[in-house]
Amino acid sequence: MSITINEHRQKITQAKRIVIKIGTSSLLYPNGKINLEAIDELAFVLTDLENQGKEVLLVSSGAIGAGLHKLQLPTRPTSIPEQQAVAAVGQAELMNIYNQRFVTYGQNIAQVLLTRDVIEYPESRQNVVNTLEQLLKMHIIPIVNENDTVAVDELDHETKFGDNDQLSAIVALLVKADVLIMLSDIDGFYDANPNKNPHATLFREVHEINPQLMEVAGGSGSRFGTGGMRSKLEAAQRLMKKHQSMVLARGKHPRIIKKILTGEAIGTLFTEK
Repeated sequence: MSITINEHRQKITQAKRIVIKIGTSSLLYPNGKINLEAIDELAFVLTDLENQGKEVLLVSSGAIGAGLHKLQLPTRPTSIPEQQAVAAVGQAELMNIYNQRFVTYGQNIAQVLLTRDVIEYPESRQNVVNTLEQLLKMHIIPIVNENDTVAVDELDHETKFGDNDQLSAIVALLVKADVLIMLSDIDGFYDANPNKNPHATLFREVHEINPQLMEVAGGSGSRFGTGGMRSKLEAAQRLMKKHQSMVLARGKHPRIIKKILTGEAIGTLFTEK
């Protein structure tokens, strides 16, 4: 007997360990400037969850976007060294802003930068898990991002996760999170592009990622980010294979996280039947 939608959502209300992934489009305005209101709201919500006794990890995109803003560059560079330099500047800027906002609410944070080869090598993978577990034990919120300054993707030395959708799913698997809440620039997963088709229908629940759903998914997102809907489905698929759940929702107002955790039918819930 399958669980009803309300019962699926009810399970999320009991989540103790939560991974939040926020995309670049939620951290930057379309003009490339930093969305301080969204970052402040995110810091407030995650601190409040920590105060409730939840264990919270944040996977944050935005390094290149913040770097473009800091350096006043109108477009994203095309060469890898330039992109990595911009990411290095942007990561420092992003963490500076996060620290300012979290300190306001009395919450300590930590930066954790990863590459895929670290995760795939057993000893270093365990070290990552140990670090994340210790930070949570100390009531510190880890802010995780890919180490864009050194990550490469060539031949047999493949160190990139691809994008932070995949990274967030991997982090959720590493720490055995109860749920991954992925905040993006769309309300959830639709059967068509809602920006082009006014009759597009939102999937409230998805229990299987099949080729038909992958075909519905489009390409990459904004000029600042790298992830698209296909990547989000692949992230959900990773989790569902390990009996874990994911919610995809719009991240314009991060307070939506609290609504999701109270069981409201917001966004798309990816979970096993």
